[in-house]
Amino acid sequence: MSTRRIKKIAIIGSGIMGSGIACHFANIGVDVLLLDIVPRDLNDAEKAKGLTLEHKSVRNRIVNDSLTASLKSKPSPIYHQSFASRITTGNLEDDIAKVKDVDWIMEVVVERLDIKQQVFEKLEKHRTPGTLITSNTSGIPIHFMSEGRSEDFQKHFCGTHFFNPARYLKLFEIIPGPKTDASVLEFLNGYGEQFLGKTSVVAKDTPAFIGNRIGIFSIQSLFHAVKDLDLTIEEVDKLSGPVIGRPKSATFRTVDVVGLDTLVHVANGIRENCPNDERKELFVLPDFINKMMENKWLGSKTGQGFYKLVRNADGSKDILSLDLNTLEYRANKSASFATLELTKTIDKVVDRFKVLVSGKDKAGEFYRKSFAALFAYVSNRIPEITDELYKIDDAMKAGFGWEHGPFQIWDAIGVEKGIEIMKAEGLEPAAWVNDMIASGNKSFYSIKDGATYFYDIPKKAQEKIPGQDSFIILDNIRKSNEVWKNSGVVVEDLGDGILNVEFQSKMNTIGGDVLAGLNKAIDLAEKDFAGLVVGNQAANFSVGANIGMIFMMAAEQEYDELNMAIKYFQDTMMRMRYSSIPTISAPHGMALGGGCELSLHADKVVAAAETYMGLVEFGVGVIPGGGGSKEMALRAQDTFRKGDVELNTLQEYFLTIGMAKVSTSAYEAFDLGVLQKGKDVVVVNKDRQIAVAKAHAKLMADAGYTQPVKRNDIKVLGKQALGMFLVGTDSMKDSKYISEHDMKIANKLAYVMAGGDLSEPTLVNEQYLLDLEREAFLSLCTERKTLERIQHMLKTGKPLRN
Repeated sequence: MSTRRIKKIAIIGSGIMGSGIACHFANIGVDVLLLDIVPRDLNDAEKAKGLTLEHKSVRNRIVNDSLTASLKSKPSPIYHQSFASRITTGNLEDDIAKVKDVDWIMEVVVERLDIKQQVFEKLEKHRTPGTLITSNTSGIPIHFMSEGRSEDFQKHFCGTHFFNPARYLKLFEIIPGPKTDASVLEFLNGYGEQFLGKTSVVAKDTPAFIGNRIGIFSIQSLFHAVKDLDLTIEEVDKLSGPVIGRPKSATFRTVDVVGLDTLVHVANGIRENCPNDERKELFVLPDFINKMMENKWLGSKTGQGFYKLVRNADGSKDILSLDLNTLEYRANKSASFATLELTKTIDKVVDRFKVLVSGKDKAGEFYRKSFAALFAYVSNRIPEITDELYKIDDAMKAGFGWEHGPFQIWDAIGVEKGIEIMKAEGLEPAAWVNDMIASGNKSFYSIKDGATYFYDIPKKAQEKIPGQDSFIILDNIRKSNEVWKNSGVVVEDLGDGILNVEFQSKMNTIGGDVLAGLNKAIDLAEKDFAGLVVGNQAANFSVGANIGMIFMMAAEQEYDELNMAIKYFQDTMMRMRYSSIPTISAPHGMALGGGCELSLHADKVVAAAETYMGLVEFGVGVIPGGGGSKEMALRAQDTFRKGDVELNTLQEYFLTIGMAKVSTSAYEAFDLGVLQKGKDVVVVNKDRQIAVAKAHAKLMADAGYTQPVKRNDIKVLGKQALGMFLVGTDSMKDSKYISEHDMKIANKLAYVMAGGDLSEPTLVNEQYLLDLEREAFLSLCTERKTLERIQHMLKTGKPLRN
């Protein structure tokens, strides 16, 4: 195990990538030195102040302006704004000597070899021997960059390619130079995964490495197919988006966001530097791309690309689409295909591919052509860009947001079926694929003992993918380790006496079947196990309670049934808190409403850093009814004990619910009070989350977990707090900040959090507050405007404001 530690890093270059990478290192607690060049000229503001080029603020202007712009950008590159204090800025003339004190120097300057070489020459004069030094280049050959540098420099030098934005995209490509020490690659591979939360992939020093080589090929292939199949850009985006597990931005919207010039730069680099690529003709730019480049229709950065946002005279906005035949913008056209209709009932993306390639319409033809081209291309890139096929899949999933990599899609269709599709398009797979089938291997991947194996080409056998020991992959153990299941959950044995309960409902919403599953899991754990984790590896932890069920009961005025359903939810949350075994919640992605309430009641939360958490019930016209309102009142009073002003503290917790605040990271959730410092923990790499949650459950069990004693010491302030809240909501309504219905919801919440209209501060138990909460929730469900809001949310997925 390496003893190398990264306490401080120097990032050279503060552009979008440099600042983004600096912020992500600050995210994980590393001290960052961010340097850039000194300006050559004063700007107007500096001239007006009478400053000179020697003034420190002028000399650091470029780096400071870049970092400030990055910190203001949306989505934010930083988990918490306070983390920006971990970044120190400077310039490459005054501060370059400071690199002698860092553990890692990363160059992120403009993509020009001559400039990079000049930067490395300057850095070597001050670099301490043994310090890591890497380049974030996206395509310049690594072996060119370190030419002429010292032996120690070359030994510790390689490429470390982040994808933009560095916080959100998980791919971390590591590209060795000719003399890079193996221990450096091993360290960076582990560091990227464990500390940076990335999918680390060691790539070969080939043009565009792995991710961009395959990703740009895929986009270029679609650029050519769009004309061949006479498809519109809306149709291609419909076909290449979420239906096949790709981002909502699909193809053309993604290019607009990234920038057409960026894509063209990489495509040209591949075409010019890969003369032996059998599909190099696909990297030749179509005429419509050349025309767009001439017109500077580069996407979001120039205000128009494949799509264009226009403002109408009445202030409304429309998104126009580019007609690739006329190169004129027109109104957006809807896209629909019979083949896609056949997949609407297929929830799992991986199960859709067989249906899609069998389609009889233009969509089926599109999928056969695009997948045939992709399969043939990736098979022929081995061993050119990597020796292991799983690295291609890892790169595409982590760098381009694909749910499934090319070889996983091929497996889903069937390897032999994939070859059949290829041959129909006049393509052939690489020889090793036929050899694989001849050797008796019918798939690229297999699962054994909870681990994923891949087909190792030289060995002609399935080999275990390395690095899995730190992960628990639920897909791999679900069948073999299943203890119990119903339509809403699967309960799995994680080993070492710890169970996991995994939601299986749509968007992991919490309805009766999920609550029954949670209760059954607690029963099982209390009887035969030592602890329970509530976690899954879907896109989101849970978007909340099943509001469709609530709407139906409320609309049909089945208030007794609704009362029982809400009480069942509350009782289940209280079982999470007061069971005889430790309960761990493992939220990630969206953990909203009921998903947040569940986490509020666990013994400990092991949250992924990318957790967007909050009590959002106000958006559908109700208050949190699964213990969330009660819990925020309880947490407010626990804060009273630390000497804070009681009314002010209670108001902060009230506003967290009333404004439906949602954290933009797990670290922000501490500010909202939905995570608790000293108790809950954050995991940067979501792939490790279930394993870490299991470890905490086991640690608590081994330490001698005792069932908590129920609380009866919750201080509520009664009329003192209620009066303050009512005056506040009335004032907000009078100033037209909120509607009459908003005021009604807020006043119901105020009643719960004040503990009712008690004449003086009183100590109460949790059930007292739960009863108030449930009564308030039910009374709001009788309101017509609440039903309108719920109906609007069900139709559009967006809250309605009255």
